[in-house]
Amino acid sequence: MKGHNEIKYRKSRGLIWAFAIIVLFILVRFAVFFAASGGISGIAMVIPLFLLGVLFFWLLMSAFFGAWVYQDCRKRGDDPVLWVIIIFLATPMIGLLIYFLRRREIKRPCPACGHFVPLRAKYCEECGAYIQNREEMEMIESKKVHHKKYIAGGMVSLVLMIVCLTGLIVSASGAGNVNTDPSSSERVWNLGVIQMSVSNYWDGVWNLSFKRASDGFVEERNMKVEDTETQKLYADISCGTVPEGSSLILWLVQGDKAESVDVTDLSKPLEYSLSGFEEGKIHVRLQINGVEDVTSEITIQ
Repeated sequence: MKGHNEIKYRKSRGLIWAFAIIVLFILVRFAVFFAASGGISGIAMVIPLFLLGVLFFWLLMSAFFGAWVYQDCRKRGDDPVLWVIIIFLATPMIGLLIYFLRRREIKRPCPACGHFVPLRAKYCEECGAYIQNREEMEMIESKKVHHKKYIAGGMVSLVLMIVCLTGLIVSASGAGNVNTDPSSSERVWNLGVIQMSVSNYWDGVWNLSFKRASDGFVEERNMKVEDTETQKLYADISCGTVPEGSSLILWLVQGDKAESVDVTDLSKPLEYSLSGFEEGKIHVRLQINGVEDVTSEITIQ
């Protein structure tokens, strides 16, 4: 029976390692894509470092608390792998709360067959063997906090994650750390939100629609100019709700050159000459200043 439990333990440990490797692979792939796509353009380097710190210490906290739950589950005869996965997916704090509300009472193995039975049981429900009652000793033992190093590691990771999160918030709110200028050649970052938005780019056509957005919110799409003499930018834009003082500004940015057009109230689709630009990539941006219920279709032909 001991050999069977050892095999089961090894399989469970293997599943945990496999799950951890998958999570790490996803994070690494996201980080590589983020860097390769120019994701850090227009943002101070300290911000992605703090963000990386938050993610790292969150994973470390999850690992420590997951390890403690794993050991506690083995002690209680529960499924440790399932609960460790719940800890990762539900976040450590929520996962621990769910675990404490649902965890089983402590069980002990039957000396005859190894089946886990409750501490109060006098007979094994599997083989019927009599179990010597050592309830008082077992109950005292069960109240001791086990594997304190996992709890300590989880708490330290939690504190460090909060420190990194605080640094992230302070850095993001600092002047000059996040580029929000729609005329900039660098990537524009939004600190606000956009609601009920749908954006897709297919066959050279950018379609964007949204309900409303924070004042100054910028939606962006990189397009390509192949012939500045013959090609034009075409924009068919409709603003369903235009409160007083609101506007929708179309920006075309390439290097140091930036041009803007007010497209809040177009009577017909816009045809905009690109003769002042160069061939290559161009940033096409919509700066949202209070307009609502907007649909747009933008292309370069």
